[in-house]
Amino acid sequence: MEFPKFILGDNTDFPDAQFIIHTDFPRFILNLENDEVQWLEDFDQHDQKELESEASQLMKEAYDFYDREVSRYEQ
Repeated sequence: MEFPKFILGDNTDFPDAQFIIHTDFPRFILNLENDEVQWLEDFDQHDQKELESEASQLMKEAYDFYDREVSRYEQ
C-alpha cells in the first residue's frame, strides 16, 4: 500500500493537539500544539549527523503541508 508523504491526525485524548505524521524515512510525528517531534526511527551516529542537516527542511515541509491542507478546508 502506498501512503502520502504527510498525514494529518488528531485524537480526542489530546483535544488541543493536531499531528502531522511523516511516512517516509525518517518517519516522525510532529505535535503542532507544542512543536514536539517524536522520531519513529532508531539512529546511529552517522544517521544523527544526516538527520540534523535534514531536520529543518523536513519540519518546513511538514508546516507547509499543514498550511496547504488547512487552506483547502477553508475554501
